[in-house]
Amino acid sequence: MSAAPETPPSPSRPTVTEREARQVAEAAREQHWRKPSFAKELFLGRFRLDLIHPHPLPADEDAQRGEEFLAKLRDFCETEIDGALIEREARIPDEVITGLKELGAFGMKIDTKYGGLGLTQVYYNKALALVGSASPAIGALLSAHQSIGVPQPLKLFGTQEQKETFLPRCARTDISAFLLTEPDVGSDPARLATTAVPDGDDYVLDGVKLWTTNGVVADLLVVMARVPKSEGHRGGITAFVVEAGSEGVTVENRNAFMGLRGLENGVTRFHRVRVPASHRIGEEGQGLKIALTTLNTGRLSLPAMCVGAGKWCLKIAREWSAAREQWGKPVALHEAVGSKIAFIAATTFALEAVLDLSSQMADEDRNDIRIEAALAKLYGSEMAWLMADELVQIRGGRGFETAESLRARGERAVPAEQMLRDLRINRIFEGSTEIMHLLIAREAVDAHLSVAGDLIDPEKSLSDKARAGANAGVFYAKWLPKLVAGAGQLPGSYGGFKHGIDLSGHLRYVERTSRRLARSTFYAMSRWQGRMETKQGFLGRIVDIGAELFAMSAACVRAELLRSRGENGREAYQLADAFCRQARIRVEELFDRLWNNTDDLDRKVVKGVLSGTYAWLEEGVVDPSGDGPWIADAAPGPSTRDNVHRPIR
Repeated sequence: MSAAPETPPSPSRPTVTEREARQVAEAAREQHWRKPSFAKELFLGRFRLDLIHPHPLPADEDAQRGEEFLAKLRDFCETEIDGALIEREARIPDEVITGLKELGAFGMKIDTKYGGLGLTQVYYNKALALVGSASPAIGALLSAHQSIGVPQPLKLFGTQEQKETFLPRCARTDISAFLLTEPDVGSDPARLATTAVPDGDDYVLDGVKLWTTNGVVADLLVVMARVPKSEGHRGGITAFVVEAGSEGVTVENRNAFMGLRGLENGVTRFHRVRVPASHRIGEEGQGLKIALTTLNTGRLSLPAMCVGAGKWCLKIAREWSAAREQWGKPVALHEAVGSKIAFIAATTFALEAVLDLSSQMADEDRNDIRIEAALAKLYGSEMAWLMADELVQIRGGRGFETAESLRARGERAVPAEQMLRDLRINRIFEGSTEIMHLLIAREAVDAHLSVAGDLIDPEKSLSDKARAGANAGVFYAKWLPKLVAGAGQLPGSYGGFKHGIDLSGHLRYVERTSRRLARSTFYAMSRWQGRMETKQGFLGRIVDIGAELFAMSAACVRAELLRSRGENGREAYQLADAFCRQARIRVEELFDRLWNNTDDLDRKVVKGVLSGTYAWLEEGVVDPSGDGPWIADAAPGPSTRDNVHRPIR
């Protein structure tokens, strides 16, 4: 069996080495920590409970405005949105989108002075959870528009003129989209091929963008393109606001997926598209930094919809498991099913705790939440998928059956299988789980690289290494002794979290375990040094442990908040206790797998697979795949296809 031929590189595609790609990514990340970070401290073995407790709360005025909008949005969801119709026809009706515009849902995060609603991150996320439960496709539409589309980067980096020009349109009439990915460029933007060539007072865009969520119906686009370096132009990846109706912009295909069937996602080609220099966001070369900074809070939209999914899964699991009897009693009372329900309930509580805490910290702007938001996205997308999978299992054959089929034979049309399909993309959207592991790990070890990075950099001189060695000696002389003992070893610590049910023990566990996590990270850096970045399995487990510890902390703090406010405090303590006990089991398993795993053997097997050593194992099947290249040609040039752009008027 012969290997498939390699797809030849596009002549316009930049050739980038692994080191150059890392340098581009490193230059784009935010270099400094000007504000405290609970999660950063957690990875360093410092449990800073004071940064999250007492739980921050929204201002009364913000809460009132948010609750008033949620009431209107709930009424709209219940009366105007038919999720089954969207699933069946694979399209959100124009009148629904128009109604959402009139309601102000496209301007939830836009300041009132530009015609938006000016909601806080907390209430924006509550709105996404609500509308996403009615239709995940609508949740994705609204999220892509204002979490990563035109409004957010303009809010952070736009000029006053740009804000006055575009934000009122985004608040009420126009839909926006974010265009970074290309057919052969995903999480390696150093290879970006779309170009923006300066020409007088304009830039001329050429290139192809893939998976442009909202791109099919968008009026405004945020486009990332490479500006060539030339006299008077520093060049680099740069962000632009582009009118979707501009000459030379063609939506060549509306993509279809296993889930989110109403998603307006396409392939967009730019051919000699003129963009005024006044539409450039920030400076040349700042595009990736703008994208990453936008995602620091923009990522919170995905866990918001994951929380909504968890709440729905819990509702269906509760109702179905009480109604369905097996062997003389409701299936919920059988331990095999009951453990799944307990997992869904406890995890939903924790996900909401993580989301609300991260969102409120984003609103207060007292803390740097880049790691918290990334952890929320990572943890939310993974756990929501597991909850939906467990719901399908609880429902049995009915979980695998479509809602339409259930309705046709006279049963309640529960779209459990659709939920599973719709949630699957969240483990890929806005940074796959694997990329999130690496991104969070890089931020988590930033303190180490800041003082000792030159020691493991092969290109640094001996004098640089000597200087780094001296700095590292000072840092570790102070840091390492603090990892030996802490409040987690004192039986009376965190006594304020003991009210009938004792959560203080879980917080002591988090404190002890954060120090253990930091020691493990330090040992790994000492052992592997410059090869640490290749140990992606190890780094992923380190991050997953941190995610569990963050979720445990958030769950305990939220339970205490609800207790102090007289809002289901006893029940909240029960859920937090259950979640923490479940999480502790997962954490211990992850620690065991840090050093007891098959990573080295797996690498050998992978090399064998790629070399064809195991090709004989593939015999005995037929491949139903169609013909065509693995990656479509994205060479610049005029479009040869019909424009399927469909603006909503």
